[in-house]
Amino acid sequence: MGFFLVMKAELVRAFIVMRRYWFATLMGMIVGYGMLIGLIFGFRSGTVNTEWATDQTENALGFVVGIFAFGIVGMFSQGLQGMARTGELEQVYMSPHGLITNFLARSFVNSVVSILTWTVMLVFVSVTLNSDLHADPFPTFVLLLLTYLNLIGFGFMVGGLTLVFKQIGQATLLVRMGMIALAFAAKPDWYDLPAIIMGFAHFIPITDASICLKLVLIQGIGMKVFVHPSFAFLLINVALWTTLGIACFKYMENWSRDKGTLGAY
Repeated sequence: MGFFLVMKAELVRAFIVMRRYWFATLMGMIVGYGMLIGLIFGFRSGTVNTEWATDQTENALGFVVGIFAFGIVGMFSQGLQGMARTGELEQVYMSPHGLITNFLARSFVNSVVSILTWTVMLVFVSVTLNSDLHADPFPTFVLLLLTYLNLIGFGFMVGGLTLVFKQIGQATLLVRMGMIALAFAAKPDWYDLPAIIMGFAHFIPITDASICLKLVLIQGIGMKVFVHPSFAFLLINVALWTTLGIACFKYMENWSRDKGTLGAY
């Protein structure tokens, strides 16, 4: 019940901000669309044909998935640091719902807003390039939900490290940038790579999510994605990172509280 109460409050806050600052929201979407198109045509090579347009839409999708991961993990690293600086972290901790429930609700609302925003921009990119973007609601919803849960688990682990070690912003920034690069580069034909490289790639929480989303939205395989090896690895990642991440966060939260450094920056 506490999760839904916090989520309702976050939804109301997000709606008020978007309504009050609608012009800034619109300008942000235009800038994001312009950035994607600029990257695509700025590094254009070869003839602009149907195959090229599909490849570039796939690259844009990978970049969007990477930005999504960048934002969620950043909420647990830079977000916690900012809350510690302003004293908000201790106030949230003292609330009846605790840090985990608050961050779950905040991250869920932010993720929904981010997905809706980037989906609109991706559709405009597809229209601009005259490429196909397949709309398969059920598998897309399942994949987005699993991607969110996977990144939340990883984000909680990063958040726990932030509570204990405080100044790890630069290190987490490198990790987040690496996740953008990996989501951008991940493709279904990666299974031809050596097993040790694929093993490392499967361990990173964004790889299989990016591959599955590209299979559904770009290649249009629909429900067949559920029998693809990347979907199985995604399920394993969700179970691993969600369990490990929340357990680590809870342990490090208690450790930081016992040492009296929870709200220190």
